[in-house]
Amino acid sequence: MTAPRLLWSDVSVGDELAPLSVDVTATLVVLGAMASRDWRPMHHDYGFAVHRQGLKDIFLNTPNQAAWFERYLTDWTGPHGRLGRMTFRMRASVFPGDTMVVGGRVTDVEEDATGCGWAALDLAIRVDDDVKTACSARIALPTSTDDNPWDRRGERWQP
Repeated sequence: MTAPRLLWSDVSVGDELAPLSVDVTATLVVLGAMASRDWRPMHHDYGFAVHRQGLKDIFLNTPNQAAWFERYLTDWTGPHGRLGRMTFRMRASVFPGDTMVVGGRVTDVEEDATGCGWAALDLAIRVDDDVKTACSARIALPTSTDDNPWDRRGERWQP
């Protein structure tokens, strides 16, 4: 069985992506910090985070949030979607006990001079309708069933 693939022609400006809801646990926060080798104690030490930093708990680190955005995008595109660029701004922390909801909307669709199909998206991590992290991304999509953005190199890849 082959994985489903999203084609560039299937995407339109204004498309809303299905939300991804994740119950945040202390384990998820700590494993994200470990995976990114972020040993700062506010991501794994409750006592440090609360008593020394004045926070309510440990919280998701930057690489962990980036990974959630990347997973969300590639879940949407399938295996042939190739992230070109992504920027985000963390506005507030995401803590254990929160339910974070990752959502997004297509803001632009274009084909570049090399024939690569692109979608631009605005994404967000929300907790209870409060945007915790806002993100903009640009992702390459196949323009046909024979196209694969992962095959593009050199001048043919212009993220």
